[in-house]
Amino acid sequence: MNKKPTKSNHPKSNHLGDFIALIKNDRKRFALIGIIISALGIGFLFASGLTPTSKMTAQKFVALQEGSAPHEGFRRAHAKGICITGEFVSSGLLAQYSKAAIFQEGSTPFYGRFSIGGGNPTAPDLKSPVRSLALAFSQNNGRQWRMAMNTPPVMAVRTPEDFYEQLAAIFPDPETGIRDPQKIVDFFKAHPESAAFVEWKNNYKPTNSFSTEIYNSINAFYLVDAQGAKQAVRWQAVPQAVPNYNIAPDAPSDALQKDMAELLSKGAVKFDLVFQFAAEEDAVADATQPWPDERRKITAGTIFIQGAQAQKGGICADTNFDPLVLPSGIEPSEDPILRARSAAYAESYRRRARETLLGAGQ
Repeated sequence: MNKKPTKSNHPKSNHLGDFIALIKNDRKRFALIGIIISALGIGFLFASGLTPTSKMTAQKFVALQEGSAPHEGFRRAHAKGICITGEFVSSGLLAQYSKAAIFQEGSTPFYGRFSIGGGNPTAPDLKSPVRSLALAFSQNNGRQWRMAMNTPPVMAVRTPEDFYEQLAAIFPDPETGIRDPQKIVDFFKAHPESAAFVEWKNNYKPTNSFSTEIYNSINAFYLVDAQGAKQAVRWQAVPQAVPNYNIAPDAPSDALQKDMAELLSKGAVKFDLVFQFAAEEDAVADATQPWPDERRKITAGTIFIQGAQAQKGGICADTNFDPLVLPSGIEPSEDPILRARSAAYAESYRRRARETLLGAGQ
């Protein structure tokens, strides 16, 4: 892996096929890992920032997300999605800031997932206000990098406890199934740190394609170079295609997935992976605060999405896209929301692994 592509505009190196075959052959092993995690229980979750003495736990988060009638065998958030495969072609421009092999000039295969927000695996694609892109890279040194990016550029709150309160205000009442708009208004009034998120929400207009959204890391991370120097960054997957906001009112339920299949029949779908560097005065551990747009940005390379498949039985089905799975050369920031995300992903994975073992799901 990390080899130079033969075609700069649409690479298809031999190791991509080998990589996909390896993942497919390992599906049974992944299922066994899921069973083991389920059997071990929840102890490892606390290593991700939700401690046994904390009032907030990953179990509470996931229980709130799934409600009284969970869709068993599916992710508790972003339940509906499509698996993708492709290659990341590095520009080499970040190699001086990080010792991660993926940033050396060349290409690295990945698999991943486009998805929409929510816990319903049959929800209409175009009705979701949040879309996501998750990727898993495997370097030739055995280290993985998993990233989970979303369309919002910032969080609405700073702490796991406030995030739980936000979800509780937004989700429908478990008894009536109806949202209380006043609860939502009251929550955001009580949390002025949500200003940047609210501004984004009020101005965001979804496109008619997964291929034309901007996907954000939201939380900050550190690039670490060979001498141990650190640089705080956030990143975006920025589409090379021109956005189209014309969404047909009679669009099918799987409109985004069908669009992706059609696009890939014509060639690769491309995104630039752009890193934004924090200045000394920027809030690194606070995901509610955007950094000024004039901060330095470097395009680390191009994401070439070359294939897609249904998530049922697909290459991405058994993967927990935990944002704390990082290679040497990238480290997490001190952001508590980042660790809460990791813990909640792990709990969701544990539950669906057990349910899948018992015959439910995708």
